[in-house]
Amino acid sequence: MKTLLFTLEYPPFNGGVANYYGNLAKYWPISEKLNILNNNRNELISGTGSFSWWPAIFTLERKISQDKYDYLMVGQILPLGTAAYLVSLVRPIKYLVFLHGMDLALALKTPRKRFLSKLILNRADKIICANSYVQERLIENFPDMEAKVTIVNPGIEGGVPNIDQNELREIASRYDLEGKTTLLSLGRLVKRKGVDQTIAALIKMPPKDSANILYFIAGIGPREAYLRNLVPIEWSKSIIFLGELSDSEKWAWLTTADIFIMPSRDIEGDFEGFGIVYLEANLCAKPVIAGNSGGVRDAVIHNFSGLLVDPEKLDSISDAIIRLTKDSDLRALLGAQGKIRALQDFNWENQAARVSKFIQKK
Repeated sequence: MKTLLFTLEYPPFNGGVANYYGNLAKYWPISEKLNILNNNRNELISGTGSFSWWPAIFTLERKISQDKYDYLMVGQILPLGTAAYLVSLVRPIKYLVFLHGMDLALALKTPRKRFLSKLILNRADKIICANSYVQERLIENFPDMEAKVTIVNPGIEGGVPNIDQNELREIASRYDLEGKTTLLSLGRLVKRKGVDQTIAALIKMPPKDSANILYFIAGIGPREAYLRNLVPIEWSKSIIFLGELSDSEKWAWLTTADIFIMPSRDIEGDFEGFGIVYLEANLCAKPVIAGNSGGVRDAVIHNFSGLLVDPEKLDSISDAIIRLTKDSDLRALLGAQGKIRALQDFNWENQAARVSKFIQKK
């Protein structure tokens, strides 16, 4: 089967969706070649107006006509799903639609988008949701789609890369980590990540529970100044902003930290689609504290690879922090179980094979 992936987001574009498609192509079964039509050269989107996506229709039609593709995988329901729908009316090609989270939320925002999305999904051969939460929302809004949908979570690549031991020793020395329990958040500093809730939960904790905790915040983003202003002066040496990390620094910090924490929450439809970083922390044998929202429950199993908390309740977050900081055996158990699960259940070779088999299923 000659297959084309049609997407706006693709490496070197950053982000979870681009990473999903980049790895899907990288690990596509050897017997087939997955071809890519992306927007890295602005072939699909022109300008910023309401019809800026029109070039995608003609580019896609020309590509299918010239190269004789048998199957089309659509990376974004809007606007690329519209292009796929229109082209399928004049070209005999089946298509699949991927849904990750925010894309579906936006597709349901207005009656016009909802109507268009239903047309696209009705004509689609199959649908792949990146997490169970998106599947639930899809079926809740479009019950007729249940028969042609499956879930394929994002995957991870291999294990932890080699870490420079000198870098680990330098981190421990610079921040005087001896006798401390370290929490780490890592990601873009936006509201849904819940860094503000973690800061508030720590500040609220009794001194006897928080005395030996250090909280490191890695990443940059529009909320950075706001988050820094949340930290009282007496906490300035215990809540530390690291800025943007390189890839090697990221792995060094995930290896160093005792607990990874990111209590993500749903902000008016802006929710965590999955959270690869939870699995990366598990790969380093670290337990995670995660917000029970969006697609996170696919990435984290409560009391197995980490603790799921109510991201809107400070007591839920602080209770989880206290529980893990006081119980090193539990930390070790959750981290070890999480590592095994990450390696076994989220292998990209397997995930790519699942997509390939699904599109060939009659």
